[in-house]
Amino acid sequence: MRTRFALLVFATAVVSLAATSPDTREITDPRKVTSAEETGAGAVPIDDLFYTRATGGGAWSPDGKEIAFSSNFTGRFNLWKVSASGGWPIQLSQSDDRQGGAIWSPDGKWILYQSDRGGAEIYDLFAIPSGGGKAVNLTNTNDISETSPRWSPSGTQLAISYKKKTAPVTDVAVMDWNTRAVRNLTNETTPDHLWSGHLWSPDGKIVYATRIDAGFTDASVYRVDATTGQKEELTPHEGQNRTIAAAVSPDGKTLLVTADRPGGYPNAALLDATTKKQTWVTDLKWEANAGEFSLDGKWFTYVVNEDGHTDAYLAETATGKATKLNLPPGLNGFSGNPGAFSPDGRRVLVSHQSSTQPGDLWVYDPAAKRATQLTFSTIASLAAAKLPPSQLVHYKSFDGKIISAFLWVPYNLKRDGSNPGIVLPHGGPTGQTVDSFNRFAAALASRGYVCIAPNVRGSTGYGMDFQKANVKDLGGGDLDDEVYAAKFLAATGFVDEKKIGITGGSYGGYMTLMAIGKRPELWAAAVEQYGIINWITMLEHEDPFLQEYEKSLLGDPVKDREVYENASPIKFIRQAKAPLLVLQGENDIRVPKEEAEQVVAIYKETGKTVDSHFYPQEGHGFAKRENQIDAITRTVAWFDRYL
Repeated sequence: MRTRFALLVFATAVVSLAATSPDTREITDPRKVTSAEETGAGAVPIDDLFYTRATGGGAWSPDGKEIAFSSNFTGRFNLWKVSASGGWPIQLSQSDDRQGGAIWSPDGKWILYQSDRGGAEIYDLFAIPSGGGKAVNLTNTNDISETSPRWSPSGTQLAISYKKKTAPVTDVAVMDWNTRAVRNLTNETTPDHLWSGHLWSPDGKIVYATRIDAGFTDASVYRVDATTGQKEELTPHEGQNRTIAAAVSPDGKTLLVTADRPGGYPNAALLDATTKKQTWVTDLKWEANAGEFSLDGKWFTYVVNEDGHTDAYLAETATGKATKLNLPPGLNGFSGNPGAFSPDGRRVLVSHQSSTQPGDLWVYDPAAKRATQLTFSTIASLAAAKLPPSQLVHYKSFDGKIISAFLWVPYNLKRDGSNPGIVLPHGGPTGQTVDSFNRFAAALASRGYVCIAPNVRGSTGYGMDFQKANVKDLGGGDLDDEVYAAKFLAATGFVDEKKIGITGGSYGGYMTLMAIGKRPELWAAAVEQYGIINWITMLEHEDPFLQEYEKSLLGDPVKDREVYENASPIKFIRQAKAPLLVLQGENDIRVPKEEAEQVVAIYKETGKTVDSHFYPQEGHGFAKRENQIDAITRTVAWFDRYL
């Protein structure tokens, strides 16, 4: 009964459906955007949004009886487990630091996971007895981050991601389970490349891994000898193209990969490990990301991202014939480390969320085509609340490019041009706003703010040309796309063009600063979260890999210094008029606190309205519940005061 009710609720959560490709998106008439009437709708308590948990990272036990996962049930992301048939979850670990990436040992005696240190992204690997007990720190390194453990078939070794704090590259390393000795396997020497996605061959002699450039525009799959580190490229190519390894078939003959088709659209394919011949599974102008094989090799999975909505597919290996899993609209995917299939192959662990439903784990029965909800993250008060759902809209920007955006329209609004609006730029810039459970949007929209989250040029999900469209033009065309999102809000007839604010984190924080500096007349208030003020000073303080990522977007800091200067909000911020709130984690290695300190100093120096708050023991984004609640409470209060 509970599952059927949940399905009915989910089915109403998404108002608009995606186009068949980016080329077929229809422009939305802003005057046809509506505000539904809903009796009893009102401001959702902020505490309810954040006491509703976040859940993910499921992993089957070897006997298929239990599932380990991560949840912030207590306000911290710790390790939990639950019976695969349902029931009350049991907390396995306790820490103020973020824990995740659970994976069981082959004998079922241990669960491994990774744990951060104060948000600084220096992870150690831990093992905890699966029945409960004291956790053991397997790596205990202050200057190396070890993540993503994958067991060898024999259970005697682990392939892991390995990054030194002072180095730009991430390598693949091998750890001996008994001695804890770690040996770097890939030893990357080029600073603008990294290794990821390590997979063992069935005989344990080979590790398959993907070498990716810092701009995430080129990638190739390699076969690496697990003893000597000798490498063989399996997907050689000319120019930029991405092929990423996702899974190895049980017989070791085939790799399931995600590879670019013409136009730079990722699609699923099967790669013969011997001949290197590639067979396409999908041919889409959306993103199709490969998943994993079933334990008998008869099935494999992939997920299709269509304009910010995702669907999960189960395909026959022999024929490639695929069936979409019968799940509610929103974000649907597979969960499981190392795989989503249960050990007996009869069940699949999946995840689901939408704009009105937080993420949870479900167990899917392919034979019955039915999912049973396993975790229940929503507290009862929020389940009974009336949350405005997202709507997918499309508009043309200044140069005719079509921009997709998610729109949240509060209930019971009058189309009288009196309401406030807020633009929500996403992070990245190589990222995408998808139809997730957005707590910021829910808090704001339920309080009368019309919110829009555009996928501006530079976003993923719309082909490589679109992704590269802001290279050496950060804060240029992509900022204009944000401006046209504000214009769309006003064009609906609901929003007062003089009562529009902007807020975002990371690159969204950068866009917030660029917006109020370059287009000061448009914004009535702003909240900047861990955003960049000066790309030159960012290079001095940020993580070494992110320095390489920054160069991939802006060029050489010496030869292209003018590009850096023109893309830095510090050049324009003194023109800003909008009252500004700055929120920042003190241990952020991605956008260090020096960036926020510069923003606050300039605003104070020029006599503008500014406030700030720095969160101790937090990194890039806020992981602790009390800090999440504090950040959105401050944001709402700021917009209430100035919009």
